[in-house]
Amino acid sequence: MTGGAGFLGSHLVEALLARGVEVRVLDDFSTGSPENLAGAEGAETIRGDCRDAETVRKAAAGCDAVFHLAARVGVRRVLESPLATIEDNVLSTRAAAEAALEVGARLVYASTSEVYGRNERVPFRESDDLTLGPPTVGRWSYAASKILDEHYLLALHRERGLDAVTARLFNAVGPRQRADEGMVVPSFVSAALLGRPLEVHGDGSQRRCFTWVGDTVRALTMLAEEPRASGGVFNVGSREEVSIMELARMVIEETGSSSEAVTVPYERLGEGFADMGRRVPDTRRIEELTGWRAETPLREALARTAAWWRERLQASDSRA
Repeated sequence: MTGGAGFLGSHLVEALLARGVEVRVLDDFSTGSPENLAGAEGAETIRGDCRDAETVRKAAAGCDAVFHLAARVGVRRVLESPLATIEDNVLSTRAAAEAALEVGARLVYASTSEVYGRNERVPFRESDDLTLGPPTVGRWSYAASKILDEHYLLALHRERGLDAVTARLFNAVGPRQRADEGMVVPSFVSAALLGRPLEVHGDGSQRRCFTWVGDTVRALTMLAEEPRASGGVFNVGSREEVSIMELARMVIEETGSSSEAVTVPYERLGEGFADMGRRVPDTRRIEELTGWRAETPLREALARTAAWWRERLQASDSRA
């Protein structure tokens, strides 16, 4: 598994180990953390560059499935360097695909709802057009690299027989997600627990769906095991829709915080930022194939996330 020491990867590692699966993690720990794998006893961990073909090939040796989660993520990191975003995402996917082909493993690729871009048809279906903004806007570099990855894997599937499955993930949330990369839920929860303002970009009317990480992990494992999923692209996300301003208020309620939600202009994120009004998945394809659907209500996901952050902040205070 590439990126196994990150937020999503570490939860997937734990789920696989709990099922008795042998797991090997490849991560350069640039954003992931050994701390995330504290509960993953038994997993083999390799520190290495997920863009390097030889490193990934060695890590994939003997594997039946390759989960490719490594990517450059987070609004701030993407805007900071679109070049690094494109190189990290595309080169690591090529390395993972080549390795999976060599060992005859299924490749499960974590794509993103970002690929739908400015598409205004809601809910998004996997067959819908993918409509991005101009290349002069740096935010689109992430979506563009993910779209290229999807095209690349589908081409390898058709022309060279790669057993690949693509999961378009819609805002997985939960413990271990970093707050310093522009992810909205950990940013809101940590700010609320620290008594700081919750910064809502724009007017807060933009609407999103947030998916409990456990539900996301369950979808990835089901797609890895379903033979008919090969060559397919699947939305993975909750259908529970909320505005970002509503989300901020829910976080304040769940944490019992005295913080306030304040609006800030998009310019605070940097020049060239663009946002979309609604992003809601149509999940009928994965539901009909595997029976999967998101089961965890947003309020429950927020409560669990807040509990983890509260414990983390208390531990930090005790060490200070």
